[in-house]
Amino acid sequence: MKRFASLTLIFLSLFASAQRFSKLDNWLEKNTTEMGGRAVLLVYKDGKILYSRAVNKMTPRQKMATRIIARRMGKSPDLGNFTPSTRLPVASCSKWLSAALVMSFVDEGKLKLTDTLGKFLPELSPSGKGAITIAQCVSHTTGIKAPDLRESLDEMRSVTSMNEAVEQIAALPMEGQPGKVFRYSNTGLQLAGAVLERIGGKSFEELFVQRIAGPLKMYNTDFGKAKVALPAGGAYSTASDYLNFLIMILNGGVFEGKRILSETSIAHMQANRITGDVWVAYTPSEATGLGYGFGEWTMEDLGVVTSPGLFGSCPWVDKKNNYCAVLITFYLNNQGRNERYKTLFSLVGNAVSGR
Repeated sequence: MKRFASLTLIFLSLFASAQRFSKLDNWLEKNTTEMGGRAVLLVYKDGKILYSRAVNKMTPRQKMATRIIARRMGKSPDLGNFTPSTRLPVASCSKWLSAALVMSFVDEGKLKLTDTLGKFLPELSPSGKGAITIAQCVSHTTGIKAPDLRESLDEMRSVTSMNEAVEQIAALPMEGQPGKVFRYSNTGLQLAGAVLERIGGKSFEELFVQRIAGPLKMYNTDFGKAKVALPAGGAYSTASDYLNFLIMILNGGVFEGKRILSETSIAHMQANRITGDVWVAYTPSEATGLGYGFGEWTMEDLGVVTSPGLFGSCPWVDKKNNYCAVLITFYLNNQGRNERYKTLFSLVGNAVSGR
């Protein structure tokens, strides 16, 4: 009788868990068509993956668009299976990865957040940009009036060296005092990347593999094969790889028992830099009202930090419910994206908490 009762409890527990996560199944079925026809969602809590689901239901039109975009990027379109191991460009999800790389240098004492660009990139001083700090570079508060995100990335893709990238940014105008203006852009992280190359004596890509991708077993994540790395938007990754990064963030900088970043660095990354005395010159419409730390948006009311990308992928860590998750997609239409994310955050939070 006791054994029967025990089996009954186990069955009821599994049934309740399946019911909770069925809402995520329903969300994916309902929204994947609007998200390019393909999506994979991974959810991690308490040392294990609680949920893993991939959906591939591309329409003929979406397949055609994917082929066109792939050709423009010089890639072969992969229209087959869509899994946690499928590798895609993750656009601004790159910013979180790059900010972590910056903080690895801070942890080693090779860099300070208060260090100025002029210390490492003296060629920026004549244009009034030498006093910008590393912290301002990774929080989009440099005061530089940068072009829009797509235009900026296109310009950076045409340069042949990191020095040339710095020269292009040096020519941009200032729109306010560093630290007092927030403009979501690619310029600050590009400058931070140039600083890391000068300090580290290696390319940005090599430093990323050595300090972040390698230790986190992100074997299918890199910043592409361009002549110059684009720290703000050039990364390629998979759901499985990016989840490893999120697990490290969730665990206060530790992955599989090995410390990657200090708890202090994690705290710095998650502290909102858009304070009351900061003028918001530009923020994406879907991020209106959010805070921003180092490479990541902060949603203080939800206890969530996140770094979504132009192509729809969205990694996040929920500090209140103690879990992390990543949604990998590829589509450009951002209409309704903000509300879609918030609904997903709520559904996953409820599921992992048994609500």
